[in-house]
Amino acid sequence: MDIRISGLRVAYGAHQPGLAGVDLTLASGGQLAIIGPSGAGKTSLLRCLGTALRPGGGVLELNGAHPWQIGRSRLRLLRSRIGMVHQAPPLPPRQRVVTATLAGRLGRWPTWKSLLSLLVPQDIAGARAALQRVDLQDKLFERCDQLSGGQLQRVGIARVLYQAPALVLADEPVSALDPVLADHTLAVLCDDARQRGATLVASLHAVELALARFPRIVGVREGCIAFDKPTAEVTDEDLKALYASERLTPGPSPAPFDGAPRVLATGLPCC
Repeated sequence: MDIRISGLRVAYGAHQPGLAGVDLTLASGGQLAIIGPSGAGKTSLLRCLGTALRPGGGVLELNGAHPWQIGRSRLRLLRSRIGMVHQAPPLPPRQRVVTATLAGRLGRWPTWKSLLSLLVPQDIAGARAALQRVDLQDKLFERCDQLSGGQLQRVGIARVLYQAPALVLADEPVSALDPVLADHTLAVLCDDARQRGATLVASLHAVELALARFPRIVGVREGCIAFDKPTAEVTDEDLKALYASERLTPGPSPAPFDGAPRVLATGLPCC
């Protein structure tokens, strides 16, 4: 799914700007990571892209369509092609993992099948396959309130893998995972999008993961884009300026992105 943003603005109050005139383009099948300090506007940008938040100004186009000008039926269809991975997935506590995973396709199934699947899972094999990719196949019939925070994050990712959307938006998708599992899970998400030709935009607090897994990095600060560069061109100076208020000291400059994981001694936030 193609993305084009021009002059995008979001304001939560006179002294709390969310986005202050953001310009961004991403061709279908592209992947980029958004990094920046807390409160920089990363989540606001993802919510706009997911059509969950209507901007106060500017232009947002998804595959050439303006989400708030296309009518309800077309907007519903557009939203069915967008998958969102939340930092804290909004999963009903008593819902079974299989049902939560199958919910990824509720927007694409006929109404009768969606309602029936809430009572009797309609594609157990498909749910199991998606959960297996994030090492949770043994949790298929457990309730969500029996899982840890990290397991819930992986259920949220499995739901998007099962959905197979054209645009994947991930907001701190692996923040509750240990470093090894976080890298593995993020690799699954990136590889899936690459194989399907889907567009992937992820907000990450773990800078090392962003540099290791994504070919393009967008730094956001105070609602504005501080830099937008190929990973190999991101410098220590870029990172120091981006996180200046957090008083962090980056280490060696990142090596060129080659699709393989790498660990940097940047001193920047990690999972």
